[in-house]
Amino acid sequence: MPIATTNPATGEVLKTFDPMPDGEIDAAIGRASAAFRALRDTTFAQRAAWMRAAADLLEAEQDELGALITREMGKTLTAAKAEVVKCAAGCRFYAEHAERFLADEPADAGAVGAARAYARYQPLGPVLAVMPWNFPLWQAMRFAAPALMAGNTGLLKHASNVPQTALYLGELFVRAGFPAGAFQTLLVGSDAVEKVLTDPRVRAATLTGSEGAGRAVAAIAGRELKKTVLELGGSDPFLVLPSADLDRAAQVATTARCQNNGQSCIAAKRFIVHTDVYDAFVARFVAAMAALTVGDPMADGTDVGPLATEQGRADVEAQVADAVAKGATVRTGGRRGDGPGWFYPPTVVTDLTPDMRMYAEEVFGPVAGVYRVGSYDEAVAVANGTSFGLGSNAWTTDPDEQQRLITDLDAGAVFVNGMTTSYPQLPFGGVKNSGYGRELSAAGIREFCNLKAVWVGTGARAE
Repeated sequence: MPIATTNPATGEVLKTFDPMPDGEIDAAIGRASAAFRALRDTTFAQRAAWMRAAADLLEAEQDELGALITREMGKTLTAAKAEVVKCAAGCRFYAEHAERFLADEPADAGAVGAARAYARYQPLGPVLAVMPWNFPLWQAMRFAAPALMAGNTGLLKHASNVPQTALYLGELFVRAGFPAGAFQTLLVGSDAVEKVLTDPRVRAATLTGSEGAGRAVAAIAGRELKKTVLELGGSDPFLVLPSADLDRAAQVATTARCQNNGQSCIAAKRFIVHTDVYDAFVARFVAAMAALTVGDPMADGTDVGPLATEQGRADVEAQVADAVAKGATVRTGGRRGDGPGWFYPPTVVTDLTPDMRMYAEEVFGPVAGVYRVGSYDEAVAVANGTSFGLGSNAWTTDPDEQQRLITDLDAGAVFVNGMTTSYPQLPFGGVKNSGYGRELSAAGIREFCNLKAVWVGTGARAE
């Protein structure tokens, strides 16, 4: 994929970039290494002041930055500006809590024959971040804020279709006061990832993206014995059981499926509905999906903008066509309109069977697959019946069912009677083919730290 800004609403190429040559990549790694030696010796208070300054810049520039994100990947301007504000909040969260999250952890000195014993978190060094386009600011920030607050430095290889957002991030932290080289953008293609990751100065990597990309990065890191965190998408279930508030569930289901134009790893994608409430829920859900406004993402009142890439729309169309050819029913949507841009309408598909691609694959667009089940056990079996395990939603007012679902759903997150989302306060990540490791919360800042055991004796001569 060329490194270029292409407006998904029109298909117009707005700006192109040449990839960085090898010499510039090497120099950037050198700057990251030098900045690490400086940053790790600063205090948490100093880093927090810089991180709050970055939050101030984001908030001050949210209008311009939001418009840039919309031009690059097509989400609505309202959603883009909200993403910028969320990033500022993430910066402030780690500025406030990093020192506590990484405080020394006392151990039982007497039990190990020491005068003092504890565990200490220390940064690893430069970390490579390979990031996707769908939340081009937030997904990079949920790595950058904790990594920098821990004392690591970052090298960002962003998706090739959001280069201007990537360049903004590459400048933001230096503008906020962090040492030059603390966080840099590498305008490179995926073919440069191995070169960066095999450099001995780079100590770890984090990736959000496809299974294929995750396997490739994990293989390289495995050979190099370097730590990785992987978030590889999901096909999140949305369970609706008989006691659910159907009006609220259908309303939230519509937002959960079409957030970010349907291009979210933790968007609800598979709607698993108990037969006792199936018809009533589907009627509400189809009506709500059909009522959404598709159009110019810059315009007020637009609910769903274009998909980010032409290939992405083609992939969604192929998955729906496969289901229809094998007997599925399209209840609304299912056909692109005329005109420029990579638009695809909110779509609901029922009567899905295991031989259809949609049954097990992640659909990265505003397409909902609905499944009828006859019992709690069948609902959980369908929910867990894919290779993914990122997020999950469950709707029931039965307290016993709520507790069982929290235990039974194979996922990195369970949201009961609410929409799955990411919060700085909660760990984020998945199981199975959705990846491993965690971002956000205390867990996220500790991922790229050396947890060092410290044993201090009394000074007496050993017998």
